[in-house]
Amino acid sequence: MDHELNVTYITMRGYVDVHKYKYVYFLITFTVYILIICLNITIISLIWIHKNLHEPMYIFIAALLLNSVLFSTSMYPKLLIDFLSEKQIISYSACLFQFFLYYTLSSSEFLLLAAMAYDRYVSICKPLQYPTIMRKSRVSILLVLAWCVSACHVTVPSILSAETNLCNFNIKGIFCNNAIYELQCEQSRVLTVYGVIALIDLVVLPVFFIVFTYTKILLIAYRSSREVRKKAAETCLPHLLVLFSFSCLSVYDISIARVESNLSATARLIMTLQVVLYHPLFNPLIYGLKMKEISKHLKHLFCPAKSQLADRCCIYF
Repeated sequence: MDHELNVTYITMRGYVDVHKYKYVYFLITFTVYILIICLNITIISLIWIHKNLHEPMYIFIAALLLNSVLFSTSMYPKLLIDFLSEKQIISYSACLFQFFLYYTLSSSEFLLLAAMAYDRYVSICKPLQYPTIMRKSRVSILLVLAWCVSACHVTVPSILSAETNLCNFNIKGIFCNNAIYELQCEQSRVLTVYGVIALIDLVVLPVFFIVFTYTKILLIAYRSSREVRKKAAETCLPHLLVLFSFSCLSVYDISIARVESNLSATARLIMTLQVVLYHPLFNPLIYGLKMKEISKHLKHLFCPAKSQLADRCCIYF
């Protein structure tokens, strides 16, 4: 603690041999971050540019990818700075801000996926009413709610944590997630109860809604024509893959915060990195490869059909 400036600093103890391998860590992390930015921004730009992609489904995909960019930006720059620093420290206020961004953007992912599930349900189960139900105003409201509801939920534990006394100034991880509760002198009942409520509101209920919605879609598609089944598979499978991936990583994040000394520092570092590594890369790959219209524009972008050779390239892409 810096008494002169009245600033409390937290030390990140999750790094392994950072002084020995700092340039290796930096290069790998920087490369991954650039890949995340480039892949996500490419697909967002395609959706923005091409008018045939200005549909609710693709707008929700663009919002989901933007969420991945913001999530990565809240983590990676600090990681890059830490790799090249003599001491891996962060002020407690900055730590709480990172905690706020981390869980706001994580939980908004579930809410965005729930909005996408609703969009697919209306599209497949009520196709004639789709233009009326999924108007631009409703899409805008769903997007605003996805970010605002999660932000409001996470604001409460962030403020309450800022007012608690600290007895520990070391975090075993490499960024500020729910491990910040280990810094507090005593566990707050209010924070514990509120955490359960927030978990139900932001994760459990959206996941149940998504599962229920896609179950209805699958039942209706099964009884419908082959064309409807094909449409359901093409548009719903990528969303389900993303949901499964992110749900696993969310459980993973909660688990490693609860694991104490049972794991070595190296194993803990590897587990922690997986939380912020896979998903931001997984999203654009899934939507770029599995969504037919996006995939088609990607082929035209990287294999422009200006010659027979280019045409063959796009055929075998």
